[in-house]
Amino acid sequence: MDDLHVPAGPGAPRGLTIPAGELTEQFSHASGPGGQGVNTADSRVQLSLDLGSTTALSDVQRARVLERLAGRLSGTMLTISAAEHRSQRRNRTAARQRLVALLRDAVAPEIPRRATRPTRGSRRRRLDAKRQRSETKRNRRPPLSE
Repeated sequence: MDDLHVPAGPGAPRGLTIPAGELTEQFSHASGPGGQGVNTADSRVQLSLDLGSTTALSDVQRARVLERLAGRLSGTMLTISAAEHRSQRRNRTAARQRLVALLRDAVAPEIPRRATRPTRGSRRRRLDAKRQRSETKRNRRPPLSE
């Protein structure tokens, strides 16, 4: 297995290189169709990286990644699974590409939202929708008995 290279982008101007020794791959049977080889081929790949101890991230990057990916982590371990292909090699490539994309997005600094005012058209559409909803509810009322 080769080192994993994350291309340069926001938050990582020189890119990242994750040493192959820090990546853990596990293989198991994938579910779903696969013909005769489905029971003999371990084609599902689980690629794991311990974000808390990897040497590829600086302290600022590590804090940012741990915060952004907190919902996907088990402790500080990030695990990516790939089982969409029938071949183990293609699943390994897919898992590595997914890990690269995830890390590249997580390392990027958050761009603050610039506050804007609603446009005249959006305010008009909102009020029209409220009037329409009010009319719909008014028409559901039982008729007045006189």
